This record gives sequence, structure tokens and C-alpha cells, in this order.
Amino acid sequence: MDDILVNKVANSKLKTINLEELYPQEEIVNFDIKDYLFQELILKEKDFRQALKEHDWEQYQDKILCVHCSTDAIIPVWAYMLVSSYAGQIAHTIYTGAHDQYLVNYYDQKLDDIDLSIYKDGLVVIKGCSNKPVPPSAYAKITALLKPYVKSLMYGEPCSTVPIYKRIR
Repeated sequence: MDDILVNKVANSKLKTINLEELYPQEEIVNFDIKDYLFQELILKEKDFRQALKEHDWEQYQDKILCVHCSTDAIIPVWAYMLVSSYAGQIAHTIYTGAHDQYLVNYYDQKLDDIDLSIYKDGLVVIKGCSNKPVPPSAYAKITALLKPYVKSLMYGEPCSTVPIYKRIR
């Protein structure tokens, strides 16, 4: 008897969405204003301006630059503007906030651009186990966006899924 192995997952009507594929191609780097504060607390304008003049801005060439302050110091708005004026023609993107905040914002925008009609009445799996730090908010948002379209929504791998939503009709 010839037993033929059949890949039931590949032959199924499941559509897989891999949020990791939306991850930015550019490297994401941080610029922490804390490193330029007196005692990590006070921004001295003259010293800050001098430090920015001497900073190697070329290291941010074509990268996503997340400008933030990791301490509880009060940073004037102009400080972010000054950093942006130096990095503006070098960095691919300048974001005011930390790396994780950038990713939440980035995925929020990317998910708004997806044509969800291709998933109408479909069986959809949101791929899990990503190798990149896709924020949990992206999984929550794609779920909310897909729910009005799909017949069934699952999370995980096509061979082993966790049911999330099933339309009852």
C-alpha cells in the first residue's frame, strides 16, 4: 500500500497574516536625551547645543531614530526640535518617543492601510511566534479590523491554532 502524505494545511482555505512581514526594514535606533542632561535631570541649553554640534549624526544614516528621554526630567519641546534639525536630512524617520512606542504607532498606521476585503468570509490565521518584536497592540488591532469581514479568526500556526472568533450564522 502506498501511503501518500497530504499537506492538509497547504490545501486548506486558510489565509495567513504574518504581522512580522510589516516590520520596518530600516534599523531602529534610540537617541536618549538623558545622556545630555546635567546629573540626568537638567537640560542646560548651552551644553546641550554644544554636545549636539559635536555628535556623530552620520551614524543614523537611513535609520529610524527614536528621540526620547528615559528619565523623569522635564525636557523642553525645542530640545526635540533641535535634535530633529540635526538628524533630519540623515535619518530615514525621526520619531519622538521610545522604540516600543514607535512600533505601536507604526503598526497602527500600517494596519489601517490593509485591504481587508480580501479576507471577506475567509478563514484567517494571525501567525504567532514572530522573531521580531511585533507589539501586542498590533494583534489586538488586526483582530478588531478583521472581525467584521472574516468567518473565522485564529492565532498561531496553521497546524496548531487558538480560536479567537467565529461568526455564528
